Amino acid sequence: MNIFVTGATGFIGGRLARELVAAGHRVRALVRDPDKARDLAAAGIELCPGDIRDKASVHRGMTGATQVYHVAAWYRIGSGDPREAREINVDGSRNVFEAMRELGVAKGVYTSTIAIFSDTHGHTVDEDTSFAGPYNSIYEQTKAAAHHEVAVPMMADGLPLVVVMPGVVYGPGDHSPIRDSLVLLLRGKLPVLPRGTVYCWGYIDDTVRAHILAMERGRIGQSYVIAGPVFEFARVFEIAAARASIPPPRFRLGGEALRKLATATGMLERVVPWVPASYRAESLRSVAGTTSIASSAKAQRELQWEPRGLEEGLVETLAYEMRALGITARG
Repeated sequence: MNIFVTGATGFIGGRLARELVAAGHRVRALVRDPDKARDLAAAGIELCPGDIRDKASVHRGMTGATQVYHVAAWYRIGSGDPREAREINVDGSRNVFEAMRELGVAKGVYTSTIAIFSDTHGHTVDEDTSFAGPYNSIYEQTKAAAHHEVAVPMMADGLPLVVVMPGVVYGPGDHSPIRDSLVLLLRGKLPVLPRGTVYCWGYIDDTVRAHILAMERGRIGQSYVIAGPVFEFARVFEIAAARASIPPPRFRLGGEALRKLATATGMLERVVPWVPASYRAESLRSVAGTTSIASSAKAQRELQWEPRGLEEGLVETLAYEMRALGITARG
């Protein structure tokens, strides 16, 4: 099978592209800088220079492909240019889908996110839930636009596409703010955790497997939540600390306190542009007692997908990070 992948230099896309090569497929990846993607080439992935914002390069890379995985996205909570976010998440997705239609690609899988529902306020949402904002971040807003303004209408018009919607994705090789917090925890430098912030936690290998199952078994025109088990953010880090035999952070901040801090930080940002991304108002609002809870029942039923338990995934993740940091568990 000839398969075209966007976002292969990222966490999910990179693991997916390697998995597809291991399964015997010919994989071509769209990359902005081939010199920075030599590890992909070494894994047997063909590199195609380009950018999803440049439709001509997407068209060149996709030519001859029978399947497409569109994983590339702009993801910068707390920093970044809103115009760039829309160019990549919305306009770039449209370029990929239009190229699929023009080249007659048999089937594609698009990586959306349950973040399109923003704060679910303790409720469990699913693929049919309607949400029109407000959003806590540029990422949420532009991914929602890509989902509802581009993917869904084009599927309704006959585009052979399946949408998958992960929650938080974690595991070895991650470089997200979640991983940054985990490293701080392991180094004993994470002073505080948010209270009441709840996410769905999907291990990377399970998330990749869900993408492949969506291609194999997913119904064209359908969306599938692939979000993993539900845990409070603070509880995940308490479990991680126990597994690593280190003390957990001592302090917790509730949603109201974090929102007040976000307001103050927002005022500071107007005069101090170099505030770190993790402490910017948008980042703080995103974890201020928010919940992002969605049901994966449809994917489990139709794709026969089953995510692993959180502790199993954390054990593998912690072992990887502790080796990288040269840390040995005590006790």
